[in-house]
Amino acid sequence: MRRTIELAGPWDFSRQGFDSEKVMLPHTWNAIDGQDGGGDYWRGQATYEMALPALELAADEEAWLEFEGASAAADVYVNEAQVAHHEGGYSTFRANITGALAGRGGDGDGGVATSGENRVAVVVDNSQSQVVYPQTADFTFYGGLYRPARVVVVPATHFALDRDGGPGIYATPSVDLEAKTAQVALEAWVEGASAGEAVTFEVAGQRVEAPVSADGCARASVLLANVHLWEGLDDPYLYTLRASMASGDEKTVRFGCRTMQATGDGFFLNGRPYPLRGVSRHQDRAGVGSALTPAMHREDMALIREMGANAVRLAHYQHAQEFYDLCDELGVICWAEVPVITMRLNGGDANALLQMRELIEQNRNHASVFCWALSNEITTASAIDDALLATLNGLNDLAHELDPSRPTANAHVFMLDPASPVAHLADANAYNLYYGWYVGELEQNEEFFDAWHKAYPNEPMGLTEYGADCNPQFQSSDPARGDYSEQYQCVYHEHMLRMLDARPWMWCSFVWNMFDFGADGRNGGGNDGKNQKGLVTIDRKVRKDAFYLYRAFWSADPFVHVCGRRYVHRAQDVTQVVVYSNQPQVELYVDGEFLGSSDAGRVFCFEVPISGSHTICARAGELSDAIEVEHVDVPDPSYTLQSDEEVVNWFDDIAIDPAFFSVKDTIGELQAHPVAGAIVGRMMQAAAERYGGDVASQAMSNPAIRQIMERSSLESLLTQAGAADPETIARLNDTLQKIAKG
Repeated sequence: MRRTIELAGPWDFSRQGFDSEKVMLPHTWNAIDGQDGGGDYWRGQATYEMALPALELAADEEAWLEFEGASAAADVYVNEAQVAHHEGGYSTFRANITGALAGRGGDGDGGVATSGENRVAVVVDNSQSQVVYPQTADFTFYGGLYRPARVVVVPATHFALDRDGGPGIYATPSVDLEAKTAQVALEAWVEGASAGEAVTFEVAGQRVEAPVSADGCARASVLLANVHLWEGLDDPYLYTLRASMASGDEKTVRFGCRTMQATGDGFFLNGRPYPLRGVSRHQDRAGVGSALTPAMHREDMALIREMGANAVRLAHYQHAQEFYDLCDELGVICWAEVPVITMRLNGGDANALLQMRELIEQNRNHASVFCWALSNEITTASAIDDALLATLNGLNDLAHELDPSRPTANAHVFMLDPASPVAHLADANAYNLYYGWYVGELEQNEEFFDAWHKAYPNEPMGLTEYGADCNPQFQSSDPARGDYSEQYQCVYHEHMLRMLDARPWMWCSFVWNMFDFGADGRNGGGNDGKNQKGLVTIDRKVRKDAFYLYRAFWSADPFVHVCGRRYVHRAQDVTQVVVYSNQPQVELYVDGEFLGSSDAGRVFCFEVPISGSHTICARAGELSDAIEVEHVDVPDPSYTLQSDEEVVNWFDDIAIDPAFFSVKDTIGELQAHPVAGAIVGRMMQAAAERYGGDVASQAMSNPAIRQIMERSSLESLLTQAGAADPETIARLNDTLQKIAKG
């Protein structure tokens, strides 16, 4: 019989330059320094060691070590003999340790390994590499044994443990919606089988036996009549497949029967329109880094479901099995991807293929998984040449070979020309767009997608990233792009949600991000080391107001939420109060007195006079929510980002003569004038040199992107790119104000 022994610890943990310590799994050594900013978190080799528990093995049994995640490369030793080398920090791998155990020696003498006789050592390395993805990205590459480890004891004839970390048994349904049936192809890969061995499959009351073929696989098929479909959030029904052998080994997996399709008209689940409207997720949180417990995974999913999302993008790597299981159980459709991101590694093709193989083999039973994504923003720092196309085509072909039942997908950086072959290489495509945050205006998001849809009406197109950073400490009555305020994040997402509602043909959209996450190279926004685009803070303690906006659009659970509870001190005589709710009408009360009602739907805005301390309450039927505000004479400085990064409205106190050029004019208007255009050219060249000439060149050689960028003001472009501080922009404005228009 198969049995497992968890290896939670304590482990002896050591790394050069630090004191050794006792740790328990899951563990990462970057839990703190990977989230404090500066881009200087420790990357290198560290060693985990422990004595294995007593292993009583019969003569016909084997012992395997299983690691669910060791970032990013690992060498495993038992009694100083190397038993495994693995490259890739996000997938399960195993090693047969039977021959290395004391008392066994590989001679099959049936000896017993006793406690203390066997030591395991794992050397884990997250240092920079040219062969292991990822290496360049806007998130922390946490090092460590950050997922569970265990010993698995199996009979000599057992379901495969050495097949890319997968479960060894698979169920692949082919659904006929008209006939209400599903033909389910069954596979069981076996190790140690001899002639005549067979596998017994059981599913939905049916039992079928199949011999193990020469390639080590037993194959069979069952027909499910009146099939119970997996219907996403509405009814995520799962079947269970049980496989067993005469040796006593047994394994069960779950699967779901459904059809999914992305087209130029949108996404379809079981033949019905079902636009994927969801969030992206990183697997870390404050103080623990990537070493999440099962309870933390469940809390993350609970927050995602509370908000009403029906899909999740598991970025930018393979996530823990617990989370795919939760997606299956709750009906959340997921986008799964490998960490081929930002920049192609010259020596990384073999590793990219390995990580794709492991992603698919470990996850293809999951009903929730729709697609296998090849890369994310890979053209940001990679030339579009034969080498890049070969890498992407290799991943595309491998995904189709391993799992013909699912499409491939790609997430493209906004600079990628829609006419590029990279933009059409996968079966389903999507772009990461940040118009209205990093660059440009909010309206340019719909312009981009409408232009794509007009040019390629039959190709599926989605939105894989969009968002605006928000530090909930910062509050504003006049929110502006780049101020990190909670109010601007709401303004941004209100626009994006309305844009998406009007375009059901966009097959997917994923907010970047569900949670703030560690990005140690970031410094800014009042919270170094974090990407703050999350709708929930990295510690999961604060649901930002924008979280409730999505709830208003996506969730059916009745609620009402008054925004601005962290904006207590207000220096206006009349303040705007925004209420989010999925109820048809909202009433507002100030200090118990009725102020007014609104049936605007989802976003309800009220103008409220204030003169002292007030309780402002919103009611929708029996539902209510309230905040406290206080009128002050001077704006509270703690609500504003106090740094050079702040997007200050310096021009509020400066008279701009409209007869002359200014930084408020668009790039296109300025470039049309010979003198003003030369100034713009020099500024853009400086930005290109700072952020990489290839990126700027790609953007401006792309006709569609160039047209959109030309509509951005010079001020917004330079500020959001971080290419000039407010004082420099003011001096530039003075220069432009000497150049007459016309």
